[in-house]
Amino acid sequence: MRRSDREIKDFEQIVEVMENCDVCRLALNDEEGYPYILPLNFGMEREGERVTLYFHGATAGKKYELIQKDNRASFEMDRGHRLVTDSEEMTCTMAYESVIGRGRIEILPEEEKEKALFLLMKHYHKEDFAFKKEVTSFTTVMKLVVESMTGKIRRKG
Repeated sequence: MRRSDREIKDFEQIVEVMENCDVCRLALNDEEGYPYILPLNFGMEREGERVTLYFHGATAGKKYELIQKDNRASFEMDRGHRLVTDSEEMTCTMAYESVIGRGRIEILPEEEKEKALFLLMKHYHKEDFAFKKEVTSFTTVMKLVVESMTGKIRRKG
């Protein structure tokens, strides 16, 4: 990280940023040589210092084809955007918090979907939220085990 003064070094603080984000951008390797990036709702699970992200989607699409060919993925999430201006100095900057990382992503088998969807709902609804179990049969659920991640923060003003 070029700006080590902005690095979040504390694992708990990185997880806190993640818990307060509402979108995770997932980047996959496209066979055309360009990254394929998409914004997704997500859920997360933490076991010690291991984080697993869960995503859901329709039953078909480009992302699934790309995952089958190469399951390496990167992710990014951010929050707390605020423009900070200084009239005297005639400058402006942006305050933010962000996390980037990478891991391997896989499509979950039918028997693991319900738990993952519960974690997705918990991320946005905080209390237990009952959902129709029938949705699991026409929903694809993915799991990304985070291999590495870094956090960055800029607070100003």
